[in-house]
Order: sequence, then C-alpha cells, then structure tokens
Amino acid sequence: MACLSPSQLQKFQQDGFLVLEGFLSAEECAAMQQRIGEIVAEMDVPLHCRTEFSTQEEEQLRAQGSTDYFLSSGDKIRFFFEKGVFDEKGNFLVPPEKSVNKIGHALHAHDPVFKSITHSPKVQQPHFGGEVSPHQDASFLYTEPLGRVLGVWIAVEDATLENGCLWFIPGSHTRALVLIHGEVVHKSKQNLSDHSRQAYTFHLMEASGTTWSPENWLQPTAELPFPPLYT
Repeated sequence: MACLSPSQLQKFQQDGFLVLEGFLSAEECAAMQQRIGEIVAEMDVPLHCRTEFSTQEEEQLRAQGSTDYFLSSGDKIRFFFEKGVFDEKGNFLVPPEKSVNKIGHALHAHDPVFKSITHSPKVQQPHFGGEVSPHQDASFLYTEPLGRVLGVWIAVEDATLENGCLWFIPGSHTRALVLIHGEVVHKSKQNLSDHSRQAYTFHLMEASGTTWSPENWLQPTAELPFPPLYT
C-alpha cells in the first residue's frame, strides 16, 4: 500500500475500505466478462453438487459443509449458486447464466485471462461472485489471533443499489477497485434486477505468526498451496 497517498491511507484506516478508481482498463474488464460468459456456457455441474453459496455458518453446514464439491474447491474452478434457482430435484428454475452466485476458487491458477489480470502468484483464493451476507474476512480466515487481511473487490460492471452493489458499515458502492480491511463488516445483496453485477475478488492474508482456521471451507492443497506475495 506504499503507493497510496497519506489521505488515502487515513481514509482506509478510518473507514475500513478504500475505493480506487480506474484500477483496471475497460479492455481488461471486457476480457473478464467475455471469459466468464464462456466458462458459464460450458458449465456442467452434477445435480448433487448444485449448492447455494452462503457465509452464514448454519447455512454453510447445511448446504456446503457436507459436500466435497465445495470443500475441495480451493484448487479448482467450481460453481456455486444463488438461493431459489433450483427446484427440489436440482433442476434450474432460471437460465443457468442468471443462477451463479460465485465461481471459485482457482480462476487465477487455471484460467489464462484471470491469471494474467491478477498476476498470480500474488493473490490467494480469488473468486467471481454475487450475494454475500454480512461478514468480516479476518474472522473466518483465521483462528485467534487474527492475522491482517486485505480484501480486493473489483467491480467489473457498474455496481448499483438496483443490482446488489457492495455494502459496508458505514457503507459503499461504486465501479472501482475496493480495498477491504479484514475486520470491517461488509456484504452484497442478492441481485433481483435484470442487470448483472459481476465482480472479481480475492484476499491477501498475513502468514507469519498466524494459524489458518481448520474450520474454513477453503484449505491449501499440495497441488495449489497459497502462493506467497513476498519470497
């Protein structure tokens, strides 16, 4: 964060988030949108793996905690869905391209478009996603003591009140890169509009002197360990 001005650093420390306009070019955003469209068009998720994404602990245990499809997604590209998009048999009630909440968690490792944009291995466990309930990134990434976490949220499309945007305490929504303090409470609402709201997010986590939570659904693997930002 050395490139930030003193006033930007002060605002980040005070509010817990910081908006950086124009972080990616229009061409880079268009490339991500096009690639996601291709990935979703090729999506093939078995019926028993069609789970709704949630950051609420009880819903995680019910919808995600018992499925290997979610728990082993840390080094793979997999799909997680909005609430209410399936019937009782797991069939789509809406067009598949409107059903996806989140695509994760290894776009940066396996897809050339996202790998080039995020300059892997400088980021860890990014995903492309939608609605997320209120949460603090640091509290579910670590056991005590909490390590420092920096969330990076890139608005690939305009994020507005109509299509779910991004909310904080106190609150924020815009088209830009948003830096998120690991202990600030934030959420995204479900997008019930006709306009998509694509965003690309990842976390930078402190490793020294910290313990990664064994209860976190994302765990590093031998095939794809968390890459270090500093070597």
